[in-house]
Amino acid sequence: MKLLSFRCKGKTLFGPKVKREEAVWDVLAIAEASGVTDFPQTITEGIAFGMDFVEKIRRLVEQAGKDENLDRFKYAFTAIEWLAPIPRTPKNVLCVGKNYADHAAEMGAEAPPEKMMIFTKSPTAIAADEQDLPIHEDVTNSLDYEGELAVVISKKGRNIPKQLAYDYIFGYTIANDITARDVQVAHKQFFLGKSLDGSCPMGPYIVTKNEIPDAHNLSIVTKVNDDVRQNGNTASMIFKIDELIAEISRYVTLEPGDVILTGTPAGVGKGMTPPMYLKKGDRVKVSIEGIGTLVNTFV
Repeated sequence: MKLLSFRCKGKTLFGPKVKREEAVWDVLAIAEASGVTDFPQTITEGIAFGMDFVEKIRRLVEQAGKDENLDRFKYAFTAIEWLAPIPRTPKNVLCVGKNYADHAAEMGAEAPPEKMMIFTKSPTAIAADEQDLPIHEDVTNSLDYEGELAVVISKKGRNIPKQLAYDYIFGYTIANDITARDVQVAHKQFFLGKSLDGSCPMGPYIVTKNEIPDAHNLSIVTKVNDDVRQNGNTASMIFKIDELIAEISRYVTLEPGDVILTGTPAGVGKGMTPPMYLKKGDRVKVSIEGIGTLVNTFV
């Protein structure tokens, strides 16, 4: 199932993509019309129920399909404002640095990291698919892109065993870990350079984990103005998703709606000769097999 969050008629809503249509079901409206009183009111509340939440949505959509006026329960994509699938994470967005050997090398590492590098981005950095993003020329002249697979956590957990890690995943989405490289250098840490407003666009959907049986065999392609910059595969991750969840949860309690960015392959602007950073008017597209394409323009 492909789930999205959106705003329409002054309300923040969520629902699944309508099959074979560029439209979304308003599951809250379906639930209300059906007299269902215990349906989650936000996508984060729903995610906590895991695949039971997906089954509830499936049943509601099936019921709506029998309605004589089923169009009242769906909106065309052109009629909505897209939001990030998780509009606000419970805590900072969790990120993994240098998790692809080729990217570690282009960033100057002599060897791939032996231990995972974890940093965070402020939840205020979260942005949506097709949202125009600020270039932040008042604080940086080195804004860079990093296309990444993002993991959405479904239930609370601490000290999660590696062999149970996938039980804590709800699904996957696409993220672009926008980074102010010069700010990183100046502050000698990642947080400020990674947390500028709009520096964590995600979307367009969360694809539930049952539709992606192998998250370690997905192509990742990032284009800037249709020029292919990154062309990798999640098979090249140094630390796999189950390892990430197990290690992070040794120190941090994971919660429903938490998002983990799993790292980026080679091809970022800083790694080019000369470096090619983002500029006003650039349109960046991050595509991940089985999920879709995240698109943003910088203004």
